[in-house]
Amino acid sequence: MSTNRNTLSIFALGGINEIGKNMYAVQYDDDIIVIDCGSKFPDESLLGIDLIIPDITYLQENREKVRALVVTHGHEDHIGGIPYLLKQLNLPIYATSLTLGLIDIKLQEHQLSAETELIEINEESEITLGNIPLSFFKTNHSIPDCLGIVFHTPEGAVVHTGDFKFDLTPVNDQYPDLHKMAKIGSEGVLALISESTNAERPGFTPSEKLVGKHVEEAFRKAKRKVIISTFASNVNRVQQIVDAAIKTNRKLALLGRSMVNVVSVALEKGYLTIPEGMLIEPYEVHSLAPEQVAILCTGSQGEPMAALSRLASGNHRQVEILPEDTVILSAGPIPGNERNISRIVDSLFTLGAHVIYGSGSATGMHVSGHGYQEELKLMATLMKPKYFIPIHGEFRMLHHHSLLAESVGVEKENIFIINNGDIVDIKGGTAVQTRKIPAGNVYVDGFGIGDVGNAILRDRKQLSEDGMLVIVVTLNKAEGKIVSGPDTISRGFVYTRDSEQLLKDVNRQVTKIVNQLQKTHVHQWSIMKKEIKTTLGQFLYNQTKRRPMILPIIIEV
Repeated sequence: MSTNRNTLSIFALGGINEIGKNMYAVQYDDDIIVIDCGSKFPDESLLGIDLIIPDITYLQENREKVRALVVTHGHEDHIGGIPYLLKQLNLPIYATSLTLGLIDIKLQEHQLSAETELIEINEESEITLGNIPLSFFKTNHSIPDCLGIVFHTPEGAVVHTGDFKFDLTPVNDQYPDLHKMAKIGSEGVLALISESTNAERPGFTPSEKLVGKHVEEAFRKAKRKVIISTFASNVNRVQQIVDAAIKTNRKLALLGRSMVNVVSVALEKGYLTIPEGMLIEPYEVHSLAPEQVAILCTGSQGEPMAALSRLASGNHRQVEILPEDTVILSAGPIPGNERNISRIVDSLFTLGAHVIYGSGSATGMHVSGHGYQEELKLMATLMKPKYFIPIHGEFRMLHHHSLLAESVGVEKENIFIINNGDIVDIKGGTAVQTRKIPAGNVYVDGFGIGDVGNAILRDRKQLSEDGMLVIVVTLNKAEGKIVSGPDTISRGFVYTRDSEQLLKDVNRQVTKIVNQLQKTHVHQWSIMKKEIKTTLGQFLYNQTKRRPMILPIIIEV
């Protein structure tokens, strides 16, 4: 993308038409400021992939213009991609105290702490990056220390809301700064970039305080151990679980690395209060009476390797779930995780546990951290933007959010529903969307970043569905005749002992192909392999209606 002088450009590299891997940017002339760098977890179709992060090709191509990364809050879908970004671009990171603490854990894991500049900001901070001044305002969400950002560009103010709700009775007393938002709006907002997660839900999001009452009630009713699973980063929820344990005279054990890490950072920075001696190690659970124990663990989304999954399958080394234990899922299912969650719930019932699960509205054990329709309308009303860009949501959410913005006075032609990579250019007060930059998914697989693409995923899918057939043929180098083989190895295609006749037929087919090619003086390996793959592929499909991956190996002696 060539820079248009004196043009304000707003674009997304992730977070549009999806839930997760949020990454946005504001550019004016030669200054690019990046907002958030998240990750998301793969679905079942992405075999072997560990993590999905945004494509930062454009930032790499313009590295000399990228001034900093500003982070709105500490959720995984906003900070999970940061270590991978920093391996390509060494940027200073601006964020609040808790957010920096969570980021630093990731940097230590990737051995990046020493070379990364972390700069703490808060809602009162005013900074200048390149030639663009920034200020901030406090919002609330399901994690403490959340900020909205104002970019004071020569074209006008651009506001990025971050993730938000308007909880007027917050657990941690971090109230949304309505007065400052109204002041920003009264001074004039050129463009509002606003999250859309709950744009389909009417009304207001219930307060987090409601969850605390239901958690305490469940703790009081529990006959034995209480195991409660929630997002590790939901520090406000963790505090309410701690309070419920205190009131019911239970010690608290933590299971899951992310839970231990987040609680450690939150305690260190003063966002959690846990009495001395209340936390116990997992191995101490069995030495206490069951009614004196509560366990806080990860795995509310049914993640196979998380603590709750291991407990449900009886594979945890230190803790087991016994009949009449109470298990609480204190989180809403992220779309796509429903099957994994129901599998775990079934396993918990099989163990004889009393399980409290389902939608938050039914159990009272969860409320969303994202604003419903009335809160999204309130944000747009406070900011009074000329232009509106809905972000952070699937297309239907963006669509509903655009209708909400229109209903509170934003002109329809001034609303831009964009895709990742689309650029909204504003010059002289007029906005257009005509340009694109590279954007998409980058897959992390082990130590590999971006080295697994669609071709490899197609191969993995084929292997997972129909298996593999390896054909080994040894040829005489001088004459091209078969010296040994063909030998056939089946993996995931057919069971060798039950399919001896089929594999004999395969070997006959290969012998026939090699002999025919030898008669026509074709000795190139590439042609032989292609012919074996094509002919055998059709033969096996006719015989089995399966399409295994065929790997011919030709050896010359």
